[in-house]
Amino acid sequence: MAHFDTEYQRLEASYSDSPPGEENLLMHVPEGSKSQWHHIENLDLFFQRVYNLHQKNGFTCMLLGEIFELVQLLFVVAFTVFLANCVDYDILFANKFVNHTDSSKVTLPDAILPMEVCSAHIRDNAFVIFVLIISGVFWLHRFVKLIYNVCCYWEIRSFYINALKMTMSELPYASWQEVQARIIEIQKEHQICIHKKELSELDIYHRILRFKNYMVAMVNKSLLPVRFSLPALGECVFYTRGLKYNFELIFFWGPGSLFENEWSLKPEYKRGGNRLELADRLASRILWIGVANLLLCPVILVWQILYAFFSYTEVIKREPGSLGARCWSLYGRCYLRHFNELDHELMSRLSKGYKAASKYMNCFLSPLLTVVAKNVAFFAGSLLAVLIALTIYDEDVLAVEHVLSSITLLGVCITVCRSFIPDKHMVFCPEQLLRVILAHIHYMPDHWQGNAHRYETRDQFSQLFQYKAVFILEELLSPVVTPIILIFCLRRKSLEIIDFFRNFTVEVVGVGDTCSFAQMDIRQHGHPAWMSAGKTEASIYQQAEDGKTELSLMHFAITNPHWQPPRETTHFISQLKERVHREAAGAPSDTHPLSLSESEPRSLVADLLTGPSTLAPVHFACDLSLTNNTAAGVNSGAAALRSLSPVSSSLNLRGSLSAAHRVGGLTGKTMTGSGTDARTVSSGSSAWEGQLTSLVLSEYASTEMSIHALYMHELHKQQARGEPSRHTWHRQESDESSDSIPDEVRSEPSARSRSFPRSHTFPAAAPSPSAIPSSASSSAAMDQEGAASQSSSGLRRHSGPVADHVGAGGKVVRTARVPMGGWAEDAKAASRHHDPLPEETSEDELPPHIHKVT
Repeated sequence: MAHFDTEYQRLEASYSDSPPGEENLLMHVPEGSKSQWHHIENLDLFFQRVYNLHQKNGFTCMLLGEIFELVQLLFVVAFTVFLANCVDYDILFANKFVNHTDSSKVTLPDAILPMEVCSAHIRDNAFVIFVLIISGVFWLHRFVKLIYNVCCYWEIRSFYINALKMTMSELPYASWQEVQARIIEIQKEHQICIHKKELSELDIYHRILRFKNYMVAMVNKSLLPVRFSLPALGECVFYTRGLKYNFELIFFWGPGSLFENEWSLKPEYKRGGNRLELADRLASRILWIGVANLLLCPVILVWQILYAFFSYTEVIKREPGSLGARCWSLYGRCYLRHFNELDHELMSRLSKGYKAASKYMNCFLSPLLTVVAKNVAFFAGSLLAVLIALTIYDEDVLAVEHVLSSITLLGVCITVCRSFIPDKHMVFCPEQLLRVILAHIHYMPDHWQGNAHRYETRDQFSQLFQYKAVFILEELLSPVVTPIILIFCLRRKSLEIIDFFRNFTVEVVGVGDTCSFAQMDIRQHGHPAWMSAGKTEASIYQQAEDGKTELSLMHFAITNPHWQPPRETTHFISQLKERVHREAAGAPSDTHPLSLSESEPRSLVADLLTGPSTLAPVHFACDLSLTNNTAAGVNSGAAALRSLSPVSSSLNLRGSLSAAHRVGGLTGKTMTGSGTDARTVSSGSSAWEGQLTSLVLSEYASTEMSIHALYMHELHKQQARGEPSRHTWHRQESDESSDSIPDEVRSEPSARSRSFPRSHTFPAAAPSPSAIPSSASSSAAMDQEGAASQSSSGLRRHSGPVADHVGAGGKVVRTARVPMGGWAEDAKAASRHHDPLPEETSEDELPPHIHKVT
């Protein structure tokens, strides 16, 4: 196995986040003119707190929420101990009689034990004392953290009032874009960051989402062990809040983590020479954390059960069918998340797709189960009706033993049965529903389209959109399952994790070490099948899967219309828009009568979704029909996108900033920069009067991104037809990628690779029958790497996208290395790939390919 050992160092990149001439600028401000917020040392925490205070609607709401969380924790522990040790249940259940002088009725105080007896019960129970000690230590830790957070957020409150000129009463009604625009504006005055004269939207997003971008990238590259194949359940996903917490503890902020602070990876993890030692160290940390989880499992399990009981019992009693409702799973939120997408942006997008996702899952109700549910509901309803009638006739019926319990259980049974009975007016149209879902979630494997009616698609989608009951059950099982995953699954991936953080970390001036995928650089991480052909230099190992780079780029550009992207990114966006206008011009004028005169922006998506490409029948045996339908979908998407453009002849859209983008005297500027068009109209327009509110602007941004997602998926479908797909459900676990290496490589390893352990996420190479000897191939690969380093100054952290070797007849063959995780391929698809390469020499002898983004 070839070993690529590169030194992490700062090299000039192909673009700059700073204005020309201000690279590596260190601002000097006279001592007397410095403000309170000049040179904030930890900008990551600062921007995260600014964002959190905005999302929690101000200081008072945040403070009350923190206090009630402490009270809630104290209540759960105290009330549980009280119920277990201080209640005489024999009296409560009337198994023991109490003599009263004044009344024959039993009261609640009669069932409560005296304080001396209660204290004796607690002292005699060692487990209760252990739980109280652990809970007390945890509560004190939370209390100290609350005091610290109050002091920190008081400073953020002062920042909002004095620097941003926003009161706490205004904060709940201000959009994040307005807050962000004001932060960018005051950078010139207060110099929050002294390494850059101006901040960009991407700088702020990187600081807030630094670690979350890494998590999204690791899920995208199938690095985290969250997908399992179980004998009885088949393929399933297990990703809970406890498991996520442990991942972040190990990677980012826990003792001995990979980062020395919030913005910098430890120096030893930036070099590849000691990767084996670091992998052993990381494996040891994972083992000890797994053991700690195992020891704390009883306490955490009891807490999870009690918290779930107190949280959901009232909800289940009030709405028994709530457990049959669905929610987006934690894995789904991470899989569907764009790079550089804030929490409120993600939840807004997923919430818009919730109704369509629920309707889609309800399409697959079993007819047999429906028949059974109808009859069970009939019998349970009959019994319930009789009990209710008797209760109305004489309320003493409730005093009969188990009558009230029977009424409650029968009501729950009827509600559960109704959840399995479909609406008689429901029309079965899974393909159109899946297309509506795609418009909002933006990511979907290729094989789902055209197969929406199959149970395989439904089962895979249920991993993203699970039952609420399943979510609760997974959280209850998390204390038991999490230690097993850490010890037996994550630990053996330690070398791959070390390689990942070294290969996909870049240093950005004024920001620090960030995930290279979060740069959304088409040239370094684009996918040729997602409109990046000819624009990307990424190997399969470096490509983001499922079009994550391209879709994330469009989402960020649309969400932040003032962002000034790099030259290559601007070229990609402009080419996409040119293609949109070109194809829209060639589409029939009556295909989609989309217009901004609609009162609801989402009607644009509705018009597109009801187009001929959606309603046309799917002919599985006719490729020509599929091609025509796809082309119609592309033209429909282009027409819809063009209707949002200022070049539309139907409306004269003028750029004027709304309240969400107005800062000081910026009113009247044109919304430019990312290729996103203004979504406000002139005051004289018959469609709108005055400026649109920030809410309407957000709706139009969401609509534009939805249509872009549909349009890009249609183009991808055209381009990738007949090629093997590499989505998550086909990619294998990264630790199984060695199965794709030919047997001759395993049996005849090179002398250099024989003594060097293999990382499964590292680019692998295997000789083809026509390849020249290993040494010559290594030299050719080195020449190729060296040439790439001289001609490209991108933000690649790890080199090796492709390598050339000389095949039979002297023909140069370009071959991509094995990606992280690999993927399952058909027999037909296997013949489409080039033969793998022989072993290469160590990258110690190659030029370094670590770049700094300035």
